[in-house]
Amino acid sequence: MYHASIRRLFILTALAAHVTPVLAQSSPFATGASAFQSNLLTILTPVAVIAVMALGVGAWFNRISWGWAAGGALGIMLVFGAPQVVSWIRGLAGV
Repeated sequence: MYHASIRRLFILTALAAHVTPVLAQSSPFATGASAFQSNLLTILTPVAVIAVMALGVGAWFNRISWGWAAGGALGIMLVFGAPQVVSWIRGLAGV
């Protein structure tokens, strides 16, 4: 009787360990979100370039302060560089 329950536990553990790699595969949501992110960045890159140019021209002709122009350019850099910033911070934390 005792050996049968150990055998069942061993079989269930082996099955659970066998199924685990299947669960580690990428989900359809992650694949779709990644594709959406890359498409959105592709579309918004020219818009961001034009926005940085407009900020520079506005600051050059004294329509906005240089602080606002630098803040806008820094914000755009952070938005487009977010994946690299996150991987850099995770590397610093050892994750």
